[in-house]
Amino acid sequence: MPERVEAWWARRQWSKGSAVPYAIGEYRHEWARWPVLVRQYHPDLNSGVVLSQVPPAADVWLQWQCEVGHVFVATPSEVRSRAGVSRRRSSWCPDCFAGAAPPKARPSRAVRLCAKSDAPAHPIGEPFVSACAPTAASAAEPRLVQLLSSRLAYSDGFNAIRVPRPFFTHLEVWPDIILPELRVAIEYDTMGRNSTEHVGQREVLDKRKDRLLRAAGWEVVRVRTGKLRPIGEHDVAASGVTGKLVDRLLDELRVIRGDLIVDCYLR
Repeated sequence: MPERVEAWWARRQWSKGSAVPYAIGEYRHEWARWPVLVRQYHPDLNSGVVLSQVPPAADVWLQWQCEVGHVFVATPSEVRSRAGVSRRRSSWCPDCFAGAAPPKARPSRAVRLCAKSDAPAHPIGEPFVSACAPTAASAAEPRLVQLLSSRLAYSDGFNAIRVPRPFFTHLEVWPDIILPELRVAIEYDTMGRNSTEHVGQREVLDKRKDRLLRAAGWEVVRVRTGKLRPIGEHDVAASGVTGKLVDRLLDELRVIRGDLIVDCYLR
């Protein structure tokens, strides 16, 4: 059961036999994935305990303050699980979130598929052109497509892949780049303007999407930018779209499909 930060800290001092059971900065790397939460945490609200001294899995009540000024109490696990509910920074604050949107009705168990999608007409694993696919979320994605297509010959124009189970209301997913000849999907992930993209619940959905692609016979390479850490075996960390990034992507494609096959498609 969670306990107040004062009691939790005293107990850790006793169990570790030290006045400072966790050094400042010990968990900085783990919390770096949640920059919004770092800004919303204040040591003066938590008996002087710094956030980087708190293990992300600690069962302790902490106080947080959102940008609006609301102070709320939550454990590290609880507050991290709220990430991704909304694109707004206030999605971490229960007061802001409750005031911004009415409670949603609990959905029925039956999945109602989108009537506009023709994914059921395609075999599992087949790439196709979907009318439901969104446009590119950032200018970086078209730039990456341009650089990659200048180095690698592949069939372009596809924006969806048929998967074996529904992803929300579609039997299809929409990777940023689809390489049909290699059966590899490439995703370009950023944290977004408010540092809420591809973290928390959105990261859980990314992993679910990747599992569906692999179940359809595809492999996934995610380009993870900023402070996003890799979530898959073949993910690539990058600071932006450059020629060196394309070199690293080609190297990873060789790891997945082999030098001989990938080199056949080089321009």
